[in-house]
Order: sequence, then structure tokens, then C-alpha cells
Amino acid sequence: MSRKIENLNHSLYDAIARTIAEARKTVYKSTNTILLKTYWEIGRLIIEDEQNGENRAAYGKAVLKSLASRLTLEFGKGFDESNLRNMRNFFLAFEIWDAVRPELSWTHYRIISRVENQSLRSQLISHAIEGNWNSRTLQRNIDSQYLGRLLKLPENKPTEAVHFIKDPYLFEFLGLPLDKEQTETKIESALINHLQRFLMELGKGFAFVARQQHIVTDTSDFYIDLVFYNYYLKCFVLLELKTHKLTHEAIGQMDMYVRMYNDLKKGNDDNPTIGIISCTEKDETIVKYSVLAENQQLFASKYRLYLPDENELKQLIEEDRIKLELDREK
Repeated sequence: MSRKIENLNHSLYDAIARTIAEARKTVYKSTNTILLKTYWEIGRLIIEDEQNGENRAAYGKAVLKSLASRLTLEFGKGFDESNLRNMRNFFLAFEIWDAVRPELSWTHYRIISRVENQSLRSQLISHAIEGNWNSRTLQRNIDSQYLGRLLKLPENKPTEAVHFIKDPYLFEFLGLPLDKEQTETKIESALINHLQRFLMELGKGFAFVARQQHIVTDTSDFYIDLVFYNYYLKCFVLLELKTHKLTHEAIGQMDMYVRMYNDLKKGNDDNPTIGIISCTEKDETIVKYSVLAENQQLFASKYRLYLPDENELKQLIEEDRIKLELDREK
């Protein structure tokens, strides 16, 4: 009898907890929407007033300074000159109110409003909401050109592996010393210790399955470094870490692992398995004359244990994009 009451209480607790959580979420969204709409309206009023000024640059700067002093005096913090400028930029970035999504906070929009490319802003909003990015993750993903590192940006909903695979991957969050040689085991262990941030770097829809997954055949035993499942692509994703340049041996190994996984682990409802070789550098001759060139399920991506500066990162991205475009034209 007591067990039934205990089960009932658990059930009742879960139901009430869900109700409270949903109510708090609704209150947050409502409060956040009001805040965003208020800041958007303030930004609109500032822009309209600026446009009526004869010397807009000097006029706008003088007005913001005076306005900030008076508003802060009457309404307190949150209306200093810097934040008023943020509201102004917010309106300029989102002149249509319906483009503002209340799932993101004012801090998110302050960051996104600094991005000049409108299409990129829209993509960032979608990814931030779907990936539940906090403002720190959003800033990191802008700085690391998260979307630019995808092999291909989807025009609508992502449907192909190239919409989910990056090159290069950036593992600066591991905090591993750069002046010491790292082994595959150390990097792998560090990735598991920072699994949440690792999954965030991998991108949308990745779920961790196993480390050093044991595969047994009739004659041999094999161990796959890391195994994930992507619920958008509905397939397993195998990842092998290499602390050296890409080799034909690594490609052959991954090709075998993918074939084995399709045969021994893949379910009837799963799509074909994807294999990613994560290495320090790629030899394009090996890429061109190996199964990587024709197999749509096999990928080789570079990785870095640090966050490159903007120029280095652009170069790393452009090298691969140019080669991809040349391959498509052939």
C-alpha cells in the first residue's frame, strides 16, 4: 500500500513539477519579450530622431550622452550611453520586429547585432535556439566562425552529412598545453571530460554513444575511438583521432570501421554510418586518390587544440572550401 502511495506521489510530483517549469518558462518568455520590445522601440526612436538631425554623427553622439544621463537619473541602471547604443544597433539589425525571437535574451541580441551579415545573423539565431547556446557559447561560436567551418551551410533544413561536418574542429576548450606533445589517448580523455562542450563543437543533433567501442568479428577485435549518433541524420557517426597528418592507413581503417558498423551495429531504421578522421593536417594527394574522394560517408577534418587568430582561421577554412568547389566542378 505504501509503495502505491509512493508511486502516486512521484507521479503527482512529476506532474506538478512540469506545470511549474512550464509556467516559469512562459513568464520568462513574456518578461523577455517585453524587455526586447522595449529596447527595440527605444532603438527605433533613437534612429528616427537621428535621421531628423542635420549633422547626424555629431547630433546622435551628443543626444545619446544627454539622453543616457537623464534616463539613468530617472530609471536607474541599464540606460547608460553604451546600452543605448546597443539598442540603436539592435533596431538597425532587426528593423522588422517579427524577426526577433523571444527565446533569446537581450545579451544574445547585443552580441548578434554586431554581426554585419544579415544572413549570418539569421543562421546564428536558429542555431543558438536549437542548440540552446548561452551567451558565452554564442560569442565563442562567432569568434571561432562556427558556421563558416561547416562544409556546407544548409539553405533550409539540413539534410546531408556536409551540413553537419566541420573543418577544422577547434578544441581550445580542452586547455591542453601546446608546448607538450599530446597522445591520442590524452586528447580523447580530455574530450570526454569536456563532453558537453565537445558535443557543442560537433554541432546539431550529436549524442554520445561510446568511447573505445569494442567490435568483435569472427577473427578479430577492434576498438573505435569515439561513437556518436546524430538524430537529424538518423545515423551513427564514428570519429577516429590522429595526432599526425592524414595517411592512407587511417583512411583504410575508417573505411573498414564504417563497413563493419553498418554490418554489425546499424539498425534497419538507421541511415548508413558516417566516419570522420580527425587529424592535424591533410595530404590532398591522399584525399584525391583515396576512397575519400568518392565516398559520401567518409570525411577527413583537421583539428586545432587552440583558437586560431582570424587570419589563420580564414586561411584554414578557405583552403578546404576552394578544394571542395574544384572537386564539384570536375
